[in-house]
Amino acid sequence: MRMKDKVAVVTGAASGIGKEIARTFVREGAKVIIADLNQEGADATAIELGGPGVAVGVAMDVTNEAQVEAGIAKAIAAFGKIDVLVSNAGIQIVSPLEEFPFDKWKLLLAIHLDGAFLTTKAVLRQMYKQGTGGSIIYMGSVHSKEASPLKAPYVTAKHGLIGLAKVVAKEGAKHGVRANVICPGFVRTPLVEKQIPEQAKELGISENDVIKNVMLKETVDGEFTTVADVAETALFFASFESNALTGQSLVVSHGWFMQ
Repeated sequence: MRMKDKVAVVTGAASGIGKEIARTFVREGAKVIIADLNQEGADATAIELGGPGVAVGVAMDVTNEAQVEAGIAKAIAAFGKIDVLVSNAGIQIVSPLEEFPFDKWKLLLAIHLDGAFLTTKAVLRQMYKQGTGGSIIYMGSVHSKEASPLKAPYVTAKHGLIGLAKVVAKEGAKHGVRANVICPGFVRTPLVEKQIPEQAKELGISENDVIKNVMLKETVDGEFTTVADVAETALFFASFESNALTGQSLVVSHGWFMQ
């Protein structure tokens, strides 16, 4: 098993991509902390994945430093160490830039960027103390490389995660800590399902046209990226032992964006 005896913290893990990553890590021998804004959902996912000794649910608002610190402390108390962080928590808000509410702009940036910063800061201290290295993985997007209309703060935040990962890769190298970004295309999670009618309304087209001519237009096969596609990429980064790939981002998008 590729993650035997590893301990991973996955944020936004009660559902969607985060849950599939946690499931994949457990399959490969890891113990996982299911960190989510929704405590009930986090606990239910933890039980589903094996319960105490395998998975523990933690309530965590990633924009709240005290909650992040408490959640990481709970992870350490449960399993004694942290080897992997997957910073996955995120939201999406769709609106033309000239109409975008400032409070919504700040909220989205806080969840994606402040959340990545706060969880990284807390986890790095433990990884450095352990002296056994580690892997930090940020959930970027094709929008870490590209731009789309109506998504100004999302595109801004996802670009920012690449910069953060590069700094973590530079600073963490002497401690054996690696940093990477996964950049998925559209994954049909509740986050994306919510966008379909919103974009249809903003663009004045049908929901089917949003899927076919906006979301999947540039893919090679007209297919959504799956949660399994993303989870297997997270496993690849988390179990890659050398520094050869640190600081790199990988696009998982059915050919939508090619580097």
